[in-house]
Amino acid sequence: MTNHIPRELLPIPVHRRVGPTAYDSRDPDARFEPIKPLRPPQGAPNILLVLLDDAGFGSNSAFGGPCHTPTFERLSENGLRYTRFHTTALCSPTRQALLTGRNHHSVGMGVVSDMATAAPGYSSQRPESAATIAEMLRMNGYSTAQFGKCHEVPTWEWSPMGPFDRWPTGSGFEYFYGFIGGETSQFYPSLIEGTNPVIPDRTPEEGYHLSEDLAEKARRWIGQQRSLAPDKPFFLYFAPGATHAPIHVPDGWRDRYRGAFDKGWDVVRDETFNRQKQLGVIPKECQLTPRPQGIPSWNEISDEIKPVLIRQMELYAAFLEHTDYCIGQVVDIIEELGELDNTLIWVITGDNGASGEGTINGTWNESLTMTGMTDVETPEFLRERLHSFGTTESYPQYSLGWAHAMDTPYQWTKRVASHWGGTRNGLIVHWPAGIRSRGELRHQFHHVIDVAPTFLELAKLPQPLMVNGVEQQPIEGISMAYTFNDPGAAERHETQYFEILGNRGIYHKGWTAVTAHNTPVSRRPLPKLEDDIWELYDTNTDWTQANDLSQKYPEKLRELQRHFLIEAAKYNVLPLDDRAAYRADPDLAGRPVLAKERKQRLYSGIGRLNAFCVINIKNKSHRLKAEIVVPACGCEGVIVAQGGFPGGWSLYTKEGHLKYCYNFYGIDLFHIGTPEPIPPGKHIVGMDFEYDGGGVAKGGLVRLSVDNRIMGEGRVERTQPLPFASDEPLEIGSDNGSRVTSDYTVRKFSGKVNWIEIEIPTGARDDDAGITDEQRIQAALITE
Repeated sequence: MTNHIPRELLPIPVHRRVGPTAYDSRDPDARFEPIKPLRPPQGAPNILLVLLDDAGFGSNSAFGGPCHTPTFERLSENGLRYTRFHTTALCSPTRQALLTGRNHHSVGMGVVSDMATAAPGYSSQRPESAATIAEMLRMNGYSTAQFGKCHEVPTWEWSPMGPFDRWPTGSGFEYFYGFIGGETSQFYPSLIEGTNPVIPDRTPEEGYHLSEDLAEKARRWIGQQRSLAPDKPFFLYFAPGATHAPIHVPDGWRDRYRGAFDKGWDVVRDETFNRQKQLGVIPKECQLTPRPQGIPSWNEISDEIKPVLIRQMELYAAFLEHTDYCIGQVVDIIEELGELDNTLIWVITGDNGASGEGTINGTWNESLTMTGMTDVETPEFLRERLHSFGTTESYPQYSLGWAHAMDTPYQWTKRVASHWGGTRNGLIVHWPAGIRSRGELRHQFHHVIDVAPTFLELAKLPQPLMVNGVEQQPIEGISMAYTFNDPGAAERHETQYFEILGNRGIYHKGWTAVTAHNTPVSRRPLPKLEDDIWELYDTNTDWTQANDLSQKYPEKLRELQRHFLIEAAKYNVLPLDDRAAYRADPDLAGRPVLAKERKQRLYSGIGRLNAFCVINIKNKSHRLKAEIVVPACGCEGVIVAQGGFPGGWSLYTKEGHLKYCYNFYGIDLFHIGTPEPIPPGKHIVGMDFEYDGGGVAKGGLVRLSVDNRIMGEGRVERTQPLPFASDEPLEIGSDNGSRVTSDYTVRKFSGKVNWIEIEIPTGARDDDAGITDEQRIQAALITE
């Protein structure tokens, strides 16, 4: 009888007894082998995988950055730092590649899910032939859990009714606590536990912050797992929303960097570059790349806006340090439980380069940048709100100039997959039981697709041939374990393509050929793909891609361009697609839409619904009805609300009166009410919005009604053309987020809401066509 376990087939087939079966269980031959619980091979380590969001190579102190990260430094001193580790340059693609061990186009995530098309490389649908590392580990006996961000779910599957195949709990994680989407408020997050929307257990006034909540829940899960299944290793994926916008910083942390960035981003970049050379994370002889055209020097910035920009960076640095502290809390519980030595801690210090979506001036409310209304945020406007940056009364992002500095010493930022500023992120690996080296550097070239095969090798598990009856695509990454105890080992990942939004490049044995097709400062319309200018770098001698050799070695450039096309054809990158209008329109792009009807009835108890689940009422006339029951004592609170402080609307009651508020980006709040209170009993209340038309973001006339009688009216002078708030949902009977308006202090409706109905009347004025393609693309990308 063999003891071999066929782990190439998942789930592992149940061993069936061969031979005669006794009639009577008392028969001595009626003996069976005891049931053995599924476990991985002996010595398989626990795994803590940490992935930061939007943190560039030059941001954290472990890699020479200005933001203090003592947890990262502690892990580095007792582990390894990898200086040439790469991501895809964008959130969803990096995360899909990380969890599957395949290139992002190979698993359908060539771009963010919000811009998916019907093309195989861009559909946002992970195929069943590409199981995640979580699924592989779970089916081999690991306990698995994910905390934080998940943006690998197609937008038409974001509904609380699923399908949940591509949600974390359908992708190998036994437990999930976090959020679905590109970003969320750190103070009022749209949280999911398993597949159910949940509300934080306390408010910001009571000390709530998402990063701390995630750390607390992760610590609790680890304690539970070690208590109840101590013989099973665990795989914990910790992916905080930080340091993605909004830059929300808790009390007690906001002023830690006062004065630290007064000299501006050019000096910060120079100082970071010098520290990096001292640490050895870049060679002493390498060059600092020049600032790209379109990003001004600090001396070119007006004195009027400098205090705002300085404050943005102070808050970002505090945000990153606070995130490091929260990660340290998770590390600490592992150490307290005696599991640190045999826990592989894998910290990727960013899913792409630093975010350049904040424009040169940064933003107080990211929704304004998201919808192309940056002209609202004048220097005077920003200075007036300087005191609120980083608090619950803001939804901020820092300047493109700071993003570029946080990617020191490289060119460009997030989204620009052609250059290291978009793709190179520091990696820290800590595993005392398996790595003899301490505090050393590793310079081998590696990519995010190499993580999953490394985990499999360290857990002594084969790459599965079959998962859930589906033959698996080969894993395309290469295990990094060979580098752990051999700093001089020849690198094995010799070729890697890059592509995001037409920005593309190829790495092959130290040489790179790259073209930046679509940068944060690119002018529109974009050039034709065939007209792009390619650059050539020998990174064997030019670490930072500072010296373009395309004119000197044209044949080498052509060789690498051909190599890119081979890789692109191999991994579903083709056809390249930079068509903004095509991707912005779901019908043209060929992706489903959850809410396409002109009328939608939603029942009480449905939970918190994201924007994809609700009819779009922006830039058009619309109606709202609700059936409510008013108690004898009168009514108070929210009937239905969508959005929150960054923008939205609410139909509510105050002292029994029906009221409506439209919140324009947290800047202008328009309130309309009725003079008489609603009497006790069952009623149909309504709001009719007659849009002015003549373009997007226009105003309209609001009429409030009770039982079809108009009881009040007023005007909303301007509206938001695109998402109200990137993450705050629609809620029936309450407003548990950041509140659309402070006019109500009671969030929960004191009566009963049976249902609400949203309708776009036939023939209603609709100016959605006036939204520019660039606005739609910006709205999709800025939340990544």
